[in-house]
Amino acid sequence: MKRVIAIAVFAAMVGLGCARTSSDDATPTPDKTASAKISSGGIKIGASVSATGPAAFLGDPEAKTLQMLVDELNAAGGINGEKISLVLYDDGGDPNKARTFATRLVENDGVVAIIGGTTTGTTMSILAVAEDAEVPFVSLAGAIDIIQPVKKFTFKTPHTDRMACQKIFEDIKTRGFTKIGMISGTDGFGASMRAQCKSVVGDYGIEIVADETYDPKDADMTAQLTKIKGAPGIQAVLNPGFGQGPSIVTRNYKQLAIGLPFYQSHGVASDGFIELAGAPAAEGVRLPGTALLVADLLQNGDPQKAPVATYKAAFEAKYAIPVSTFGGYANDAFLITTDAIKRAGSAKPAAIRDAIEATSNLAGTTGVYSFGPTDHLGLNQSAFRMLEIKNGKWTLVE
Repeated sequence: MKRVIAIAVFAAMVGLGCARTSSDDATPTPDKTASAKISSGGIKIGASVSATGPAAFLGDPEAKTLQMLVDELNAAGGINGEKISLVLYDDGGDPNKARTFATRLVENDGVVAIIGGTTTGTTMSILAVAEDAEVPFVSLAGAIDIIQPVKKFTFKTPHTDRMACQKIFEDIKTRGFTKIGMISGTDGFGASMRAQCKSVVGDYGIEIVADETYDPKDADMTAQLTKIKGAPGIQAVLNPGFGQGPSIVTRNYKQLAIGLPFYQSHGVASDGFIELAGAPAAEGVRLPGTALLVADLLQNGDPQKAPVATYKAAFEAKYAIPVSTFGGYANDAFLITTDAIKRAGSAKPAAIRDAIEATSNLAGTTGVYSFGPTDHLGLNQSAFRMLEIKNGKWTLVE
């Protein structure tokens, strides 16, 4: 199905300012208030995020961020004199609902671009619809499969899981460790990162001497961690995963007094992880993260200092909660999309896609983006910061 979507109408949203659904609905339908007070003119941007459900600690700040940024942009006059309308659905982390909403965004809502896909699973569902409809899509999920091989209309803001593995292994090698254990979630993100880590670990002279997995719904991982603890010569442990699972793993790790350096993925890079795991259990955990988590530690001259400070101040003032990496992904996706519309001078999907691909040196909270025909991520390893939790706070590893 190929369609060119014209500039849509501007809908003055009420309540949350978006079309929302309950994650428990068998057949998702927008809230009746979503189409209220329709007026002419404007540009429609669509989104499907997991604001509720098991990935809510990722999707909720994403939804809040998008709502805030639309309000800010419209208050400043919109894009090239046109107001922005956000049509936002909550897919609850369900890939089937994400596909339904993506189809609705394209066929019924008439959006010119889509932001979302909180998880790898929901992203892949949205991606299929966006590519078929030839509508630009900026994903908020981490798996490398989203952008490799390159899909014409799909881009993303987080670093890939492969890059996270490489950043972690660089640090492990620097510390002189050569034998590690892994305990990975079996969800889409965990399985993908596990595979990517196994594919690159040999490049760093590191051996995986224990390799365990857990279901994201498991309430205890002590059996797997006990096996890892007993692996001969083990020197450090890595947990590829996201959601609540890594917090449970971290608590169990502390309870078993394993005592080895412990690494998590960028999939849990937020204050929410520290709260769920508990500061004592999370103490000393390292992971690759973004500048947003250490905003006050950025040096003058760092190209991310201004965008990080601006987003952090606005979000925390509006919602009275700390910013998270995941809200930052949504911030950057919105920045990339709206910057492309401004430069394209058009709200036609094909023009927006071309302008996104031509983005160069655009500083966001996650990194400085420069896309190209063979690169729909636009980030390199320099945008990753190795972080460590000390006294319940994120710190930079020197």
